Amino acid sequence: MDSSNQEIAYDFSPFFIVYKDSRVVQLKGNVTVPPSLDPKTNVESKDIVYLNTENIDLSARVYIPESTHQNKKLPLLVYFHGGCFCMESAFSPTYHNYLNSLVAEAGVIAVSVEYRQAPENPVPCPHNDSWTALKWVTSHFNGQGPEDWLNRHADFERVFLAGDSAGANIAHHMGIKHGLEKLESSFINVTGIILCQPYFLGEEAVGDEITNDHHKNLREKLQGLWRFTCPSSTSGCDDPWINPAFDSNLVSLGCNKVLVFVAEKDFLRARGLYYTEKLKESGWRGDVQIVESKGEDHIFHLINPTSETAEAMLKRIVSFINKD
Repeated sequence: MDSSNQEIAYDFSPFFIVYKDSRVVQLKGNVTVPPSLDPKTNVESKDIVYLNTENIDLSARVYIPESTHQNKKLPLLVYFHGGCFCMESAFSPTYHNYLNSLVAEAGVIAVSVEYRQAPENPVPCPHNDSWTALKWVTSHFNGQGPEDWLNRHADFERVFLAGDSAGANIAHHMGIKHGLEKLESSFINVTGIILCQPYFLGEEAVGDEITNDHHKNLREKLQGLWRFTCPSSTSGCDDPWINPAFDSNLVSLGCNKVLVFVAEKDFLRARGLYYTEKLKESGWRGDVQIVESKGEDHIFHLINPTSETAEAMLKRIVSFINKD
């Protein structure tokens, strides 16, 4: 092989490497699993296509508890996976297993969204795809959509948006867009948004980004990654896509309540705390709650979902969804 083909242009390990011949090699999140009836949770899943054009074919995975009665309505959870907008998949073993557990514990019907990713499809493409998926999901509000599970079981008066890391960023922006544009007018009620260790950044350091040298190094790496995944931005890490504090529409977040999870050792902890403060200061009239997991790091609940802290986090999400 020509040695020039092995020359690295950008090294964003452990996420991906870009070579000078424009090849992009993903280092994580490449393995996928099919939908199934999960024997541990008795949750059934299937894949649906939410966008099909000549050049684009995008899918999502729908989950439902097997014990659901024929016409019983369940809260609807729309989930967006993480991965810095450039890796992972709604169909990976990590997310498939997590959604099975979450659906079983919360007693919800869930849609886990697959979206196109950077660098081939830079931000805001992941957000645009997610909005397309969300509009497809909520088009079932009158029971006349193409997916029978959603027609029969989704309660569109109890809709929740959720995600981890970059997926939490997307969930936040879906809430903003709903607040501005409204999904199916008054027929859809986005009750709450769940943000698990959200992926937000900023040009100026906040909190322990200032004092923690390890976090400072990670922050610099993520700033470089952000500029690579959103090359059209003219404001760097103060772009509203990555820094909600610079979004004049923050007050328009279209839900009644928000639950933010941060982890004590996570380099994004300071940003989660900062987001909560700015949301309160914006004039938004909902209720925002923050939960910190002591001794844990980024996406610990996906890496070790059976740990005591991860199980406590899952119970907190279930309570948030099912509390009147």
